[in-house]
Amino acid sequence: MEAVISADAQARAALFQPFVSRNLTLPNRIVMSPMGRAHAQGGRPHEDYAGYFRRRIEGGVSLAITGAAAVGHDLADYDGTGPIFHGEAPLDGWAHVLRAVHEAGGMLMPQLWHTGAARHVDAFTDKSAMGPSGYTIADLDAGRGPSATAMTEADMAAVAHAFADAASAAKARGFDGVEVHAGHGFLLDQFLWSGTNRRRDDYGGNAANRARFPAEVIAACRAATGPDFPILLRISQFKIDAYEARIAETPEELGELLRPLATAGADILHCSQREAWEPAFEGSPLNLAGWAKRLTGLPTIAVGSVGLAGLFTEEEAATPGAALPGVSLERLDQVAAMLARGEFDLLSVGRSLLADAQWANKVREGRDGELRALDLAALTTLT
Repeated sequence: MEAVISADAQARAALFQPFVSRNLTLPNRIVMSPMGRAHAQGGRPHEDYAGYFRRRIEGGVSLAITGAAAVGHDLADYDGTGPIFHGEAPLDGWAHVLRAVHEAGGMLMPQLWHTGAARHVDAFTDKSAMGPSGYTIADLDAGRGPSATAMTEADMAAVAHAFADAASAAKARGFDGVEVHAGHGFLLDQFLWSGTNRRRDDYGGNAANRARFPAEVIAACRAATGPDFPILLRISQFKIDAYEARIAETPEELGELLRPLATAGADILHCSQREAWEPAFEGSPLNLAGWAKRLTGLPTIAVGSVGLAGLFTEEEAATPGAALPGVSLERLDQVAAMLARGEFDLLSVGRSLLADAQWANKVREGRDGELRALDLAALTTLT
């Protein structure tokens, strides 16, 4: 008598099928989400980064994306605690990390980043920051004028050049692709969102204009790396300090934003939500990754609280005695079923992998009871 395989088991099995796109092949659909770890003295990745990433690859992840790394522009860095992706010494510091990931059979991509008006200016001698119109989220919340500098076209050209240089360096040093960060309220997202983009030139106003500069950055990276080097693009509706913000109010507006980015050379769209199973727009069960795939035809990655039983902020996590959310298999199976239906192509896992480096293997083998819950040590150390 044949065994009956449950729908949940079939959905989970889809997570461990190979992925093949135009220029990227992976043995399964599990990606380690980029997460800022703040362990980078002088911009060099901490010596423990190699083991940190290797353990997740050995635990069943096919591709790891580094936490955001600042490109080589004077105002790109966030607060001086994270890695940078320019200069010989910081770039040399990635060599042992990349080697460890490759030896474990995985792939590694840096996430390239410019923080724009979100820069923590108090952390630097130079107190400057810049954005499309100079508005920070704090400015919007306070109903005041811009506190940062509005970018000139010369500023934009310099930033695009810095992203292209970083992408070229990633290719030259043997990385398996790059991810360009255009989400969560940082520079490229500040152009996409009408809340922070108040420009009256060709880079502001309607959705196509708001996408113009991010598309120029993608095109510059594509020109620097050639046609076959994978370029991922991270997008989100929400911002770190504005969870209800939306770059697009309708699928039509989202399409107007995303199509120029696809045309410019993005290969895969990495679509961040606070909860990956939530619909992106009323009237459809599709999440953000589902809509992005439908609108552009590109492969997409879904991400957002996968494996967790609830939401929390960094401030809540740092509160003494705070209880972090436990493990949720129900939500995992819901998202896996969405992937199995072909709504999106890859699943990015973040904090669940911080809690348990063997998360992917345990899910694949049905070892649900062995999954480890998140704790403060996992959030603050390179375990």
